[in-house]
Amino acid sequence: MSITEIKNKERVINELMSFIRKVLVEPEISETAIAIAREHLNDENARLVIAEKLSASTNIKIPLEHSEADELFLDVLIDVIKDEQALY
Repeated sequence: MSITEIKNKERVINELMSFIRKVLVEPEISETAIAIAREHLNDENARLVIAEKLSASTNIKIPLEHSEADELFLDVLIDVIKDEQALY
């Protein structure tokens, strides 16, 4: 693994840690994120819509160009909703 790859992974981990801190300090972010994902999961460009709505309604800001950490978060969020829907 190159130094660049290591630094990139370190940056992703740090970004995810910052996000987790925000959610732990403001647990309503999790509820809001799940509600938004539930509502927009089947939209065209769902990931973009979810990111925009989440950025507009919480202190989580996901830029138009998603970072690797943003993508990981959106993947997990969408997986949680799909798992939830599979239970029904």
